[in-house]
Parts: sequence; C-alpha cells; structure tokens
Amino acid sequence: MNQSRLESLIETLINTAIGFAVSYAAWPLVAVMFDMNYSAEQHLGITLVFTVISVARGYVVRRWFNAGLHRAAVRLAKRLNRKHYEIR
Repeated sequence: MNQSRLESLIETLINTAIGFAVSYAAWPLVAVMFDMNYSAEQHLGITLVFTVISVARGYVVRRWFNAGLHRAAVRLAKRLNRKHYEIR
C-alpha cells in the first residue's frame, strides 16, 4: 500500500518526535562519556538541528521507497499478466 505525501510526512514526524525524545534524553550521557561541557541552549539547539535533518531524511526515504516499490509491483504484475496470456 502506498502512502500519500501527507501520510508519509505524518509518519516521519511521529517517528522523529520519538527520536527527538530519545536523543534529548541521551545527549547528557554522551556528553559525560566524551567529557563535553554544554549549556541548556546548546543541548536543545543541537538536538533540534539533528531533528530537522531527520525529518527531511525520513520523508525523502519514505517517498523514494514508496515510488520504487510501486514501480516494481507494476512491472511484476505486467510480467505475470503476459505469462498468463502466453500459457493460454
């Protein structure tokens, strides 16, 4: 089943919101592991930058995947249909 562009965007936003929460919670642990000092503004800013990148990436991959999968299904159906008529 193909998704509409809006459905792809909604799925990507929900997925990214979950990723944002995980990333925001994990950043202080990563900063301690790498001995990095940061302010609350930097913490939020870094997480937001990567969130925007994630939304764009997720949307493009989803649209590309849907388009490619749909084309492959159409090609397969045409091949199967040709073989069906050749047998008769």
